[in-house]
Amino acid sequence: MNTYLFYDLETTGLNRTFDQVIQFAAIRTDRELNPLEEHNLKIRLRPDVIPSPAALLTHRIPIADLAAGPCEFDAITTIHRFFNSPGTVTIGYNSLGFDDEFMRFAFYRNLLPPYTHQYANGCYRMDILAMIVIYWLYNREVLQWPDHEGQPSIKLEHINALNRLAKGPAHDALVDVRATVELARRLQTAPRVWEYLAGHFDKHTDIQRMEALPVSFDSAAGSHTLGLLAASSLGFKQNFQAPVLFIGGSNAYRNQTLWLRLDLPELQATEPDSIDTNTWVVRKKAGEPGMILPPLERYWEKIGPERKAIAEANLVWLQENRDIFKKIIQHHADFRYPEIPDLDLDAALYQSGFWSSADQETCRAFHAAPVDEKAPLIKRFKDKGLRKLACRVLFRNYADSKSAAKLQLEANTFMQQVAPPASMPGMLDFRGQERRTPARALGEIKTLAAAGDLDVEKRHLLASLKTYITDNF
Repeated sequence: MNTYLFYDLETTGLNRTFDQVIQFAAIRTDRELNPLEEHNLKIRLRPDVIPSPAALLTHRIPIADLAAGPCEFDAITTIHRFFNSPGTVTIGYNSLGFDDEFMRFAFYRNLLPPYTHQYANGCYRMDILAMIVIYWLYNREVLQWPDHEGQPSIKLEHINALNRLAKGPAHDALVDVRATVELARRLQTAPRVWEYLAGHFDKHTDIQRMEALPVSFDSAAGSHTLGLLAASSLGFKQNFQAPVLFIGGSNAYRNQTLWLRLDLPELQATEPDSIDTNTWVVRKKAGEPGMILPPLERYWEKIGPERKAIAEANLVWLQENRDIFKKIIQHHADFRYPEIPDLDLDAALYQSGFWSSADQETCRAFHAAPVDEKAPLIKRFKDKGLRKLACRVLFRNYADSKSAAKLQLEANTFMQQVAPPASMPGMLDFRGQERRTPARALGEIKTLAAAGDLDVEKRHLLASLKTYITDNF
């Protein structure tokens, strides 16, 4: 039987690659949302991680509190077991927009299969934020909908405050999980809507629904179906919806289908050298946001008459300009994400490929071995990247162990990369973004402290972080 595992994270920052989880909270429920178990893990800060000053001010977890709790390796291993319990549906609020990818990198750098919770043993994922958009559009009676500073809001903290879902401070992982579970209960008071939206997170159901969309027209590339993309990223100004046309699949990434936005007037000005700037293609993975709805009139009217007229004119233009339409399709089908040449190993999940069966077995043996017996297993890895990750596991998590003592040279080299001279850039992640360096963090602290709008607690948090950085880096 499937169970829901509602979860939330508090982290040292927003970088999925280099930041770490410092609080993990989860509530497992049955399909009727009756609670079965609750978890709240506070995780010890790794010695190589420099917390973001802004993140510290958001969740307000003092640096001193981050010295306690299980190490990352042990905690992430426990979380991986929660996620991969047979029949588990992991679910959160914006979990597929942030938390899930954060966990994927945490699993990877701790030598755990990063994707199995998405498909194996009856497990899959859902996201309440993707569902709340549809309720806001079509079933508002299930909730009171907040305004914040004169603007509508679908942030969990604002929904929680207005609807009194859970008591406690915002940005505490356990409070946010309790609020998300109660929010789901409110949404389930419209059970047909809940079940329909839940179907979008099942890959087979999502594919069937996309394949059932009406065909707008055919071209040499095949049949082009018409739908409405519903996604929180589109925002209130666009009513969270945009008309889209199916233009095929990615040649580089089999799990991506391509949907051309039709409500952009610049589309008709597209030339072969302006495809990047004049066209917007959504790369949709089955079972993930955004949702593709059928272009029924009750949905279609939500985009408004102006955007509807633009979409209809663009459909005519595409049929009348088949050569440029073919080039648009080919351009987006052939697109590949850029390779980052100086990518740090922690960020190499998407560039490193899948682990061999032999290396997967060595990962399991590495996890099963006592701490002081892990080091001899490192040489058994065929992949040199996995050997380096295993070394990092030991000196990041078990610095006082015999195994880590043998890796002091590797640890020193790595820490020099983490804390380069102020004039040197930090390591790069998979998006080409730099890892937070001590110099950068100290600069952020100075900027925030100079703002003059901080309460006593926030000033103390920043002062403690500054002391931590200067003492340890």
